[in-house]
Order: sequence, then C-alpha cells, then structure tokens
Amino acid sequence: MDEGIGELRAGNLGLRIARSPEELDAAQALRYRVFYEELGARPDPVAAASGRDRDVYDAVADHLLVVDHDLGHGPRCVVGTYRLIRREAADAIGRFYSADEYDMDVIERFPGRVLELGRSCVDSAYRGRAAMQLLWRGIAAYIFIHNIDLMFGCASLPGTDVDLLAPDLTYLHAHHLAPPDIRLRALPERFVDMQRMDPAAIDGRKILTGLPPLIKGYLRLGGFVGDGAVIDHQFNTTDVAVVVQSDLVTGKYYRHYGRDRR
Repeated sequence: MDEGIGELRAGNLGLRIARSPEELDAAQALRYRVFYEELGARPDPVAAASGRDRDVYDAVADHLLVVDHDLGHGPRCVVGTYRLIRREAADAIGRFYSADEYDMDVIERFPGRVLELGRSCVDSAYRGRAAMQLLWRGIAAYIFIHNIDLMFGCASLPGTDVDLLAPDLTYLHAHHLAPPDIRLRALPERFVDMQRMDPAAIDGRKILTGLPPLIKGYLRLGGFVGDGAVIDHQFNTTDVAVVVQSDLVTGKYYRHYGRDRR
C-alpha cells in the first residue's frame, strides 16, 4: 500500500498501489482484456488501437493492483485492479466519473470524506475468492489511511435487457435501497425504473446467489443501492449505484490489515 504501509500478501498474491507508469499501463491493459475482449464492451478507435482502457481519471486516481509473484516481477504480474478516486482527485477533473450516470448532489453535500470506486476487474484465471478478498482488504486499508467516511460507485449487471434483469433490479430496490441522505439517483434522461415486478414474486435467496460477485460483496458489507438503473450500451451492462458506509468495511477487514502491519 501507499504511504509506507508496504504490500498486503495472501500466498503468492500481493496487493499494492500502482508504483509506476508501467504498472498503470498494465492495469489499463488488463481492463481492456476483461471489459472489451471478454465482456463485449465496444471500444472507440483509440482504445481499439492501443488495447488499453484509459480515461482522464486514471491520471488523478490511485490504482490498487493484485500481483502474482509467481510470475516474477514487473507489469506482466498484474492480475487484478481497482480504481480509487478521492474527492480531491475528482475536483482536479471537475467531477466524479459516476456523474455521467447519477446525480451527485448527495455526494457533494455529504460532510465527510468520500471515495469513488470503479474499474474493478480480475484476470479470468484468478477469479477465486483470494483475489477479491485481497482487493477488499486493500480498500479497507486505504479508507483507514485516508479517513474515508463514505464510498460509492457504479456496479454492473451483465447485459442491457432490463426485462431479463427485472428480478435482480426489483430485488435490489426492494431490499437494499439507500437511505435518502446518501441515495444516489440516476440522471432523469438515463433513469430506468428498478421496480419492474412484484417483489413478493421474487425468490430473494436465489436472486442474491446469482448477483455478480462485486455487487454481492458490497451488499455483504451493508451497502445500499441508489434509485434508478442506467443502461451502458458501450460496456454492454446495466449499472446500479452502490453506496457503502466505510466504518462497515474497516470493521470487517481491519483485523486482517492490522496483522499484516505487525
């Protein structure tokens, strides 16, 4: 991690903040492979030519990296990544990344320190529990170091057919809607109603089991969803806003981080 904390370890896997332009480039290459080549996102000509998923936020963000030390050293070892944007970094751009999809008023009014999470992906060969747990431990350490009070971001359901996703969207809205003071709302021109069927007709346990791992991870930490989904045709996903109070994360993962510091 940054600021002298060192690297978190779990067997052959390590987690740290990207240390060089080469490591950031490796994270962008991994994002391209996962989002565009594997999951069917549509690259613009620049992304297609470079084989990289890049935008202006990368330069101001911190990038968590999962590295496999069994592969040696350097950028080729990067097998997972998560992008972290603090309020100060967003101010340098003039807005948060999620502002393209959600009204940021509740975030702007929030009195504490906030963190936007995004661009999470793990190489297909590393999608067992260890890599994702390591990323969550890294986030817990990061929010502890930077005194983050609230974190948020967009999480994705696969595909853009909201009728097929109706049980998932309805379940999330019925059971995990954020309190009004931290409830992000989709922009009016992009708003897709999440209440698409009778919640009583849904097998909640089955829906929860089938949700993408990232969304399940947020919910296990006591996270909430915002009001309204957003269809992202470029990335072939339907997005929901997620908000997590950071003390819930540190409460669950700080003991792991603390052991690594001793």
